Amino acid sequence: MTKNLDLGSLLIRLGIGFPMLVYGISKLQNGIAFITGLLENIGLPQFLGYGVYIGEVIAPILILIGFRTRLASLIFAVNCLTAIGLTQLGSLFKLNPFGGWALELLAIYFLIAMALFSTGGGKFCLSIQNKWD
Repeated sequence: MTKNLDLGSLLIRLGIGFPMLVYGISKLQNGIAFITGLLENIGLPQFLGYGVYIGEVIAPILILIGFRTRLASLIFAVNCLTAIGLTQLGSLFKLNPFGGWALELLAIYFLIAMALFSTGGGKFCLSIQNKWD
């Protein structure tokens, strides 16, 4: 059987880009008051909460279309770490009700984003010529 790494990269991009975009669309519809409140509670400026739109709307769209995939994946990974730091740090050593790691979804998103950062998006992308693709 032959390997098709470019198709695999496309499937990975679709697999993390679309689900995270759904989170971003939810933030567009319902606002980010929860996030700005968390930032305020730890003494950070509320305007930093608007970064969630970059990490959960813009970056996933760029990953999906394959434009500056490496850069978008890095932003996506930072978004995942920020989400862990703001909302899930207490679950770092906990299991979910089914026996899995409580942070597994964010960890999977983070690791796949870092894999895309390392490999790029493959040839099925809008752009493949830039070092950030």
